Amino acid sequence: MNKKFLIKRFLKEINNYPNGEINIMEVCGTHTQSISKFGIRELVEPKINLISGPGCPVCVTSEEYIDAAIEILKDDRVVLATFGDMMKVKGSKENLIEQREKGKNIRIIYSPLDSINLAEENKDKEVVFLAVGFETTAPIIALTIKTAKKRNIRNISFFIGIKRMEPILHHILRDDKLNIQGLICPGHVASVMGADYFEFIVEEYNIPAVVAGFNELDIIGAIYFLTQEQSKNKKTFKNLYKSCVTSKGNLKGNQIIKEVFSYCDSEWRGIGNIGSSGFLLKEDYKYYDAIKKFKISLRKGNSKNCVCSEILLGKKRPINCEFFGRLCTPENPVGPCMVSNEGACSIFYKYNGRIINE
Repeated sequence: MNKKFLIKRFLKEINNYPNGEINIMEVCGTHTQSISKFGIRELVEPKINLISGPGCPVCVTSEEYIDAAIEILKDDRVVLATFGDMMKVKGSKENLIEQREKGKNIRIIYSPLDSINLAEENKDKEVVFLAVGFETTAPIIALTIKTAKKRNIRNISFFIGIKRMEPILHHILRDDKLNIQGLICPGHVASVMGADYFEFIVEEYNIPAVVAGFNELDIIGAIYFLTQEQSKNKKTFKNLYKSCVTSKGNLKGNQIIKEVFSYCDSEWRGIGNIGSSGFLLKEDYKYYDAIKKFKISLRKGNSKNCVCSEILLGKKRPINCEFFGRLCTPENPVGPCMVSNEGACSIFYKYNGRIINE
């Protein structure tokens, strides 16, 4: 059977589902992109209500994290290294673009390992890397930290802002108001952590879950599976992305994560403090902790009146925000969901209509 035939067959079954609307959440910015790019939401409505969860690490980076990064920049020795999509993320007052315009030394890099080269090329400076991401980027960041220690590079540190997916999913699934009836698990995180990492969704909440890839057949197939699960008393978990995801994931990647990091509570923008949802450097690597090196404390900021927090939790869609398409655009983002190309607002703006009529 070819791809086109399977998609038509799955869509027919989905749209013939007899028992009302099903709330299915995806928790991966790339899945959110694909759903909009391929018009999947329009193909499965009204039977399926697709909800975008907090699958964008940039979007959940807290105001206080950005404020602390700006505080570190007050030291004239600092070269701040960051991924490009962090540049527009607002703290309580400013973002990193505004800081660079003021003459601060901020470099956009494409791999955490590039920060090692920066440190070796600028031995009279202190390089600080903004280590943001989910479990997907944790192994390469851990490797970079290990490399710095192995080479005895002393003029580098890491501002750890990596988030864990399991605790935030517990937070979401415990919220009865959301009424999540199926979950499409993040494929990239699963490739590192393994499919087994997400089995708690079925075991603890009896909510069907699936690991899926990112093309239109992958996602529609995942929705079809979750639809078929609704009639079962005992829900199941399925890995439909076996070409990239094994049950245990990247064993070497997981090993290096455990060697370098422990877990800590972490602040999610607009959501709050989630227990054990962050990463913390272990004692052997504490020297490379930017917060300790620069003696910075994180102070909670005050968010704007946008509804990013509710969008991140799937309670509202971007169109429900009064700023969307007017005051808030990718060129001038008010909230973090408009900053990253994996943010729900940015994706909706790109694929579903740029300007909302007055």
